Amino acid sequence: MGAGLVFKERENETQAKYLAAHHELVASAEATRIAHEIDPENKVGCMLAAGQTYPYSCAPEDVWKAMGKDRENYFFIDVQARGEYPAYAKKFFEREGIQLDITEEDEKLLKENTVDFVSFSYYSSRCASADASVDTTDGNVFATVKNPHLKASEWGWQIDPDGLRYTLNKLYDRYQIPLMIVENGLGAVDEMDEDKKIHDNYRVDYLKKHIIEMKKAVEDGIDLKGYMMWAPIDIISSSTGEMKKRYGLIYIDKDDNGNGDYSRYPKDSFYWYKKVIETNGEIL
Repeated sequence: MGAGLVFKERENETQAKYLAAHHELVASAEATRIAHEIDPENKVGCMLAAGQTYPYSCAPEDVWKAMGKDRENYFFIDVQARGEYPAYAKKFFEREGIQLDITEEDEKLLKENTVDFVSFSYYSSRCASADASVDTTDGNVFATVKNPHLKASEWGWQIDPDGLRYTLNKLYDRYQIPLMIVENGLGAVDEMDEDKKIHDNYRVDYLKKHIIEMKKAVEDGIDLKGYMMWAPIDIISSSTGEMKKRYGLIYIDKDDNGNGDYSRYPKDSFYWYKKVIETNGEIL
């Protein structure tokens, strides 16, 4: 999604993508090595867009499909946290005829310089089905099958607080190193009333339920180092390029057409979240 690759005509795009990915992973290991060399107390992490994939049904083919989707998402982190390419990736390279020309020096660097923690964003869980006719969501980042048990945001992102606890447990079981939530929030159309107030109780409800499930995960034994909601102020949505899709606790006076003077107005969620921080999550 963000490698900036430009393909030549008739180039093997899959080969090029994974070769670029390998160079990124080696560079990540080298950066980790340098950070630890500068100060052994430095803690270096990596980040993924997380969200556990549920099978649409208990049919074995749906379960297998969901596992495959999760592996696609875990690919980078498997290498960064474990220090080597997993067996499923090696078999994929073999089947696709992908040659990465991995050197012994690369392997040594990856193995000896794994990350100290895994950070991740969480907005929704995902769902997968082997049946191509099953409806998908309108979500604009990751295509996923509609989960009939979940409600969705105005942009089709399925809202699943319980999925955060499940995702935390799955990640910790997989890597056994500390975790950090670096993005969690709700994109919505916020309306300002005549008194310049923004009553975004839907955002408070979203964040409250996710924080409750995060606390349950800690009680499950998860080593969770921190939580950061997305985001303090309204900014242009990276997924849609819109101002009307707002995530912030603070309203910014600017619309999609450039109208507004950038004045800032705290929303109801701002005052609520201030109390959450002051009490370290005891008052929700």
